[in-house]
Amino acid sequence: MGKAHAFGYSAATQVFDLPYDLELDTLADINDEAAAKAAAALGFAHATSDWRGLVANPDIDVVNITAPNALHKEMALAAIVAGKHVWCEKPLAPLAADVREMAEAAEGAGVKTQVGFNYLCNPMMRLAREMIEADELGEISGYRGVHAEDYMADATAAFTFRHDPAGGGALADIGSHALATAEFLLSPAAGPITKVMGDCVTVIAERPDGQGGQRRVDVDDVGRAFLRFASGATGSIEGNWIATGRKMQHDFEVYGTKGALAFTQERFNELSFYSTDNRRGRQGFLRIEAGPDHPPYGLFCVAPGHQLGFNDLKAIEAAGFLDAVAGRRPEPFNFRGGLRVQTLVERSRVPAAKASGRAFAETYGTRNLLARAGRPPAGYFTVSVTMGIRGVLEFPWSRAAKATVSAWARHIGAARDRENVYSCSGTANRTVAALASGERVVSEMAITGIFRLPASSTILTTSFA
Repeated sequence: MGKAHAFGYSAATQVFDLPYDLELDTLADINDEAAAKAAAALGFAHATSDWRGLVANPDIDVVNITAPNALHKEMALAAIVAGKHVWCEKPLAPLAADVREMAEAAEGAGVKTQVGFNYLCNPMMRLAREMIEADELGEISGYRGVHAEDYMADATAAFTFRHDPAGGGALADIGSHALATAEFLLSPAAGPITKVMGDCVTVIAERPDGQGGQRRVDVDDVGRAFLRFASGATGSIEGNWIATGRKMQHDFEVYGTKGALAFTQERFNELSFYSTDNRRGRQGFLRIEAGPDHPPYGLFCVAPGHQLGFNDLKAIEAAGFLDAVAGRRPEPFNFRGGLRVQTLVERSRVPAAKASGRAFAETYGTRNLLARAGRPPAGYFTVSVTMGIRGVLEFPWSRAAKATVSAWARHIGAARDRENVYSCSGTANRTVAALASGERVVSEMAITGIFRLPASSTILTTSFA
């Protein structure tokens, strides 16, 4: 992806009237040798293995982040503190609470940001939005979106950073594109997404660890969500990285009272349009081919049907970002927009905790996660955190949070034979006494993190206060 960013900048200088003369100054990679090789190939003046030094360099104005997902937050915050404008690939961070911190930091520093949703730069995507906004489809009734690829379909392929909980899973990694596209297209006519109900599934439970063993996978291979928009329109999205045979199925279909649209990224220079105005016997989807009538296609090629490519979309994305940096236009898709998408991803995952044994918890200031107890359905799970109960704390915790969760873990350990008991927080004496008497204990706790939940007897269910 770093290569695509470099190509995007290089092409943008040739195609667009940019507000700046660009210099590709420094490229950072995992070690000096890799950095030097990539810098020479991509036209950067300098190479380094020290990304912190790159960020601190006063000669650099814009920082692009294409590192593994778990590193995005630290790098972005460091760049923002240094006064740099930041273009970062998605997902911005594993949790919406982290993305909120990033967005607020950028806004407070007055720097411009961009999230790498480059598919939205496609002229055909913009045409679809214009047609929906112009009422050519009438009242929108339904939407279907999918982003499916097969780069994780091989069960013998090794565990990667994308399989770590900090990597996000399929819903965050590619399903986020489907969510961003849904709101981009429908917001003018149907309003934003107001409700989601999701289901996330881990199909390949273990992968080779590269050292002769196996490593457990705790993220989703497939994530799906039902959607409801502000207008009452409904829809669905899917993020799937084990879709055998699919290389780039970023597709959508939109249905209205007067027409419909259909699109696939595998043929992304085409948009299919159905109109009820056509008389019976002549109805069917019309293929619209990208051409100079669909800006900025004409800046790349004067003839229709000759097609744009993936790196051309990156060039369009680069030009939009640089125009925003210069104050020519609003940011096309900034960190605040990335927060919106990550929030939808997390809300899609919360109901899935009941089925998959995973719960994602977040807190925004005084908005606390509410943990609720209830009679467990079939397939209930035990929450495992620390104190020898097989769980792992995935993210940094305050001292108070650690003390609370440690006590919580002891309470669960003492009560794990009780099928309908769940507890979090509260004083040890009160909670233990309540558990001993068979009561179900419920209280609030403000936490940020990811819990691994091995199968057993009780489950954490969540809602956002």
